[in-house]
Amino acid sequence: MATDRYEHHDYFLLDELLTDEHKLIRDSVRKWVKQSLSPIIEDCAQQAEFPAHIVKELGNIGAFGPHIPAEYGGGGLDHISYGIIMQEIERCDSGIRSTASVQGSLVMYPIYRFGSEAQKQKYIPKLGSGDWLGCFGLTEPDHGSDPAGMKSHYVDKGDHVVLNGSKMWISNAPLADVAVVWAKNEEGVVHGLILEKGMEGFSAPEIHNKWSLRASITGELVFDNVKVPKENILPGVKGLKGPLTCLNSARYGIAWGAIGVALDCYDTALRYAKERKQFGKPIASFQLQQKKLAEMITEITKAQLLTWRLGVLQNEGKATPAQISMCKRNNVEMAQKIAHDARQMLGGMGITGEYPIMRHMMNLESVVTYEGTHDIHLLITGMDVTGENAFV
Repeated sequence: MATDRYEHHDYFLLDELLTDEHKLIRDSVRKWVKQSLSPIIEDCAQQAEFPAHIVKELGNIGAFGPHIPAEYGGGGLDHISYGIIMQEIERCDSGIRSTASVQGSLVMYPIYRFGSEAQKQKYIPKLGSGDWLGCFGLTEPDHGSDPAGMKSHYVDKGDHVVLNGSKMWISNAPLADVAVVWAKNEEGVVHGLILEKGMEGFSAPEIHNKWSLRASITGELVFDNVKVPKENILPGVKGLKGPLTCLNSARYGIAWGAIGVALDCYDTALRYAKERKQFGKPIASFQLQQKKLAEMITEITKAQLLTWRLGVLQNEGKATPAQISMCKRNNVEMAQKIAHDARQMLGGMGITGEYPIMRHMMNLESVVTYEGTHDIHLLITGMDVTGENAFV
């Protein structure tokens, strides 16, 4: 099993902007990652196998819904703490961070934000502890960037509704005990429904043959005349505001998580450059390699500063969806570039499972697309600065 040799990198002393609690949380999660996740992650990715046993462990370390109030089974922490946890997990693997952020931001959060008191009490504690796994159903086979066109729908049948349709590219789906699904009622208005494993007509087949997020489990959600009790409909929101609010929380976590990927690639390349000798000296002594490393840590530092500021705004309730989009887009693009350059620095070794870089590169091909594609986030920023809508 691989040994996780990662060392902390903080070029602009951002630790001075963090509280002691932030650093304690980071150190605790990092310790778990190094001991429990890093040693198995390469084998899991090679075998396209999700390590299901870690779901309970993620609950134990507080990775599920850390920003949800403790009274409902969350961590009761601030948004910077949430970001730090996502960064430490994604430093190891984007797929595992997806498991955590889907659970916290896309399942627990909508139930907390839009659910009834009974729904909160029933679902959030078991999701927060990792006793239950959840998934989020918005994307459909023909409707990704345009969720308003969704075909999933339900009709009123008195004390219940009957749901039909399907969702695609759903993280956690095949193993999920709970699914927060977005569908249209008979008037075409979008509502959120909570589905449970075992409901008749509800299935979640796994999607196979992925080249990306191979240590994460992904599937479809299929609804064939599923009877959903009316008490399972989220009462606190209608329209696309519901799912989009959840996506903002998830995108915020991705912005932090992408820095973790970049840091791991940089750390790997820096160590390799110091140890690998060519022409009688370490390759770290050559100008072109120093250029790559200097540019990596510069871009990481810029992303850290941007994301820390976003965290402050999020804590103050001032962060806008457009700011979150900018941060997610910038940081994922930054991580992609650093992973690419780090792979080159390692030469042939960069494509092997002995090092994490190629796995990170493949994972980022999903991260750059989900929770809003790279281009969609660019248009969100464009609309925000111009006031002109380029989507229609």
